[in-house]
Amino acid sequence: MAGLSLMCGDCGSQLRSVEEAQEHAELTGHANFSESTEAVLNLICAACGKPCRSKTESDLHTKRTGHTEFTDKTAEAANPIDLEMKKDPSPSSSVAVVGEDTPMSEDMVAAEVNKELLAELESMGFPTARATRALHFSGNTSIEAAINWVVEHENDPDIDELPMVSSNAKDEAAKALTPEEIKAKAQELRERARKKKEEEEKRMEREREKDRIRVGKELLEAKRIEEDNERKRILALRKAEKEEEKRAREKIRQRLEEDKAERRRKLGLPPEDPNKVKTVIPAVEEKKVSLPVRPATQGEQMRDQLRSLKHNHKDDDAKVKRAFQTLLTFVGNVVKNPDEEKYRKIRLTNPSFQERVGSFKGAIEFLELCGFVKDEIGEFLILSRDKVNMPILNTAGAELNSAIVNPFFGVL
Repeated sequence: MAGLSLMCGDCGSQLRSVEEAQEHAELTGHANFSESTEAVLNLICAACGKPCRSKTESDLHTKRTGHTEFTDKTAEAANPIDLEMKKDPSPSSSVAVVGEDTPMSEDMVAAEVNKELLAELESMGFPTARATRALHFSGNTSIEAAINWVVEHENDPDIDELPMVSSNAKDEAAKALTPEEIKAKAQELRERARKKKEEEEKRMEREREKDRIRVGKELLEAKRIEEDNERKRILALRKAEKEEEKRAREKIRQRLEEDKAERRRKLGLPPEDPNKVKTVIPAVEEKKVSLPVRPATQGEQMRDQLRSLKHNHKDDDAKVKRAFQTLLTFVGNVVKNPDEEKYRKIRLTNPSFQERVGSFKGAIEFLELCGFVKDEIGEFLILSRDKVNMPILNTAGAELNSAIVNPFFGVL
């Protein structure tokens, strides 16, 4: 089968004609070409009709426009290539014509670009002319800058034309950058990359700090709500006690009035003058006041366990405080990283855990109130992901914080 394209043996780029091969050789210095029976791709976008010569071009077009449908017309244009170099009969092809009286301008030559970057772009499937144009106008800085330029200028009519510069300008450009200047430019690029990395790290640190502040606020809010509920409960209890005391006093007063009337009757004395006697208030039927039995909340159960822990080890405040801080660390790690399994699994036989927490009565029970469950063999405490309850964990954090900072915690 006759050759359908020319393939560069140095970088693998496929070229449609001898002219493209010659341009590729001039720009890259590659000289190893051979005929290939594989035609250059001709993918036509079904939405806008734009032709793409490679899968890379079609992917970039899809990323930029969202068009995903392409018609493969490679077979229609797959004709044997002409291995003869076409000569341009026009003597003015290398000069720019401005007008009828305009003299011949200076010679125009293809712009020189970084050969290594050009070879990389060609290996990605970009045509030589398009890759050269992208590198030239993006300043020969990087592959990323060249690809961004291609995406932004994809619809330019001259996108696949080589950038031409005057031979004088080319010589000046070649002389423009000295080795020292090239080194300085590379240093500048590295400095920019370093600054960008530092800015990204600072941004991530700010995000982490915001998360820490948010978790702290949630813990404080949970503590405030629990304290408000406790205060309301105590006020309701005191109000009920006052009502009970008032009813008891009224009952005693009525009995005294009845005893007084009975003594006058036994002594044969007339009843007191109704106008002078105070009206006897009917006895108030004694009613038993029973406060509703409210089941202890999970927060109260946690507080009871912590109080029991402190009471049972009241002679060693330092170890008790360390146990509270260790429990707070366990709870805080789960709140900050609920998806991390290592924070939701505690080995009960770990010597450090036993020394800090496990040896204290009430510590394991506190973790179980937080949602931790012993496994079948009793080696681990595990908090499954679907059992992570943020309000409960926030309440646990608030109780532990109160136990650490409140000097009267657990005294009564």
